[in-house]
Amino acid sequence: MPFSTSDGVRLWTATTGTASTEPTRPPVVILHGGPGLWDDHEVLAEMLDDLTVVHRFDQRGCGRSGPSDTQSMARSAQDVDELRAYFGHERIVVLGHSFGASLAMAYAASYGDHVAGVVYLDGVGVGDWRTAYHEERARRITPEQDARLEELSGRPRSQAEEIEFRALSWFTDHADRERAMEWAYASASVDLPINFAANRALGAVGRVPDDELTARAATIQAPVTFVHGDGDPRPAWAVRDLAEHVPNHTFHLIPDAGHSPWLEQPELVREVLRGAVR
Repeated sequence: MPFSTSDGVRLWTATTGTASTEPTRPPVVILHGGPGLWDDHEVLAEMLDDLTVVHRFDQRGCGRSGPSDTQSMARSAQDVDELRAYFGHERIVVLGHSFGASLAMAYAASYGDHVAGVVYLDGVGVGDWRTAYHEERARRITPEQDARLEELSGRPRSQAEEIEFRALSWFTDHADRERAMEWAYASASVDLPINFAANRALGAVGRVPDDELTARAATIQAPVTFVHGDGDPRPAWAVRDLAEHVPNHTFHLIPDAGHSPWLEQPELVREVLRGAVR
């Protein structure tokens, strides 16, 4: 069902489940990663929508949503709040994955009165996480694969090359090395364009100084559930360091799981997510 924001951008949305009569089971809004990608979290919604109503959407300029020259964390957080009001909810749980985890924290810091809880699912945390990420990524990719990725990055690509480019970019995120490329190709084959302009713009504004991030985190009064796969190349210590600044938080390290831990440990992730919603 499409929704138009206050500045006229049409957002693609999907809703499953039924609003709970239990006040301890607030509605959930899922925020996808990227930035510049699209919602592919139907499996997460299915883990929760027997408990409450779950909303998903493609962020502005991304996936099935309409184009937008405006790309900022503040505007994206405003979109979330406009969706909350449109769906008629006073308070919501924001469940963000990867970049969506950063957006969830930004939303909670700016719109705290409307936040019942936050799930920070395999975000990046604080500190020099990038060095550890690139070192681990280098261990998971062969020189031949890396050279091919570099070659594909520097020129226009056919449809088949675009899928190959995405798979080579994403397969190192998975802990299970035997199935990593299979999962990467499944994600890469989605017939939607990556918004690289949004990726650059939001990636730049996402480089917030650590002291600003931790100060913002300290203002969040809603419970924040941190979930991180121990096989995610983005280091868990960086997320733990961020979590320590949140007054009311829990931290769950998912064993033998990567950046999308629901693929490798679905039952563990399901249990944690349901606990966060309850």
